[in-house]
Amino acid sequence: MGNFPYFDAHCDTIYRCMMDTSGSALCFGDTNEAQRQFFADCTCLRSNKGHIDLQRGAQFARYAQFFALFAHKNAPQEDLWSLCCRMHQRFLDELAENADVIAHCRSAAELDHAVEQGKMAAFLSIEGGDLLNCDAAHIETVSAWGVRLLNPVWNDANALSGTNCDDPDRGLSQKGRDFIREMESHHIYADVSHLSDAGFWDLVKLARQPIVASHSNARALCEHSRNLTDDMFRAIRDSGGVVGINYYRPFVGDSTSMDALIAHIEHFLSLDGENTVCLGGDMDGCEELAGGMRGLQDVHIIYDELKRRGYTNALLEDIFWNNLKRLL
Repeated sequence: MGNFPYFDAHCDTIYRCMMDTSGSALCFGDTNEAQRQFFADCTCLRSNKGHIDLQRGAQFARYAQFFALFAHKNAPQEDLWSLCCRMHQRFLDELAENADVIAHCRSAAELDHAVEQGKMAAFLSIEGGDLLNCDAAHIETVSAWGVRLLNPVWNDANALSGTNCDDPDRGLSQKGRDFIREMESHHIYADVSHLSDAGFWDLVKLARQPIVASHSNARALCEHSRNLTDDMFRAIRDSGGVVGINYYRPFVGDSTSMDALIAHIEHFLSLDGENTVCLGGDMDGCEELAGGMRGLQDVHIIYDELKRRGYTNALLEDIFWNNLKRLL
């Protein structure tokens, strides 16, 4: 993989590990068999055939990963807060089973301690306020879990806001504003990936701390509503936040080449984004990665290509590690 660090802002590996293989939860693949196989390939964190596992993660010089708790609207019918708690327990179980190689971290100091022990680092995020039943009363609990990033929405609009693809003209409701304020009081960063454009700009006006887009690309290069306009990127940059480059091919563009993915990094760098750009691959939350990537084992292609283009070791260290770490 190469002797370089890797800190990734978003993956759905816990969800992929814990969902059964019936394919009833979320459609990955054009057939029931493909859908079943998607989940069957990833049943535990130690070693699997998905995008992320700890065997591959251990090959980086340092590896840290934000693991998202996530649920699709077609998930098993149960109270979403109960499902969130169940997913959190699966996260804890995976870390307990692999305590010899990975540590649950909540801060930069804990990350440094894990690295000193020769361990990988696991951080926790939540993708969608629906998992908290859009109830700010649960924020204190997830803060105690160590959650540092929280998306108010996923793809489906909820009581907090519209999304990039559902009710996209609706911004933050008063309940959404109160929710964000409660998040900030517990030092949880708002993650705007999936938020509607209207909600994004409402959040920019409201936020008192850095804003994060954990897995979003440049709309100037791929005109998808999940991506950020240049003005959005500048607003996140000016807040002191970060933007994680997403590897999912439809958010990269029509080209399947690695050049298309690198172009998103270079575009954001051209917007004075040296301290803003990080990586947020969206691995295990999608099927097809850009540039023929198969998972963690291919992240080195991004690093090697940027190095080949003359980017300094210091800048690569910032993109692959420091920019995300400094928020913690």
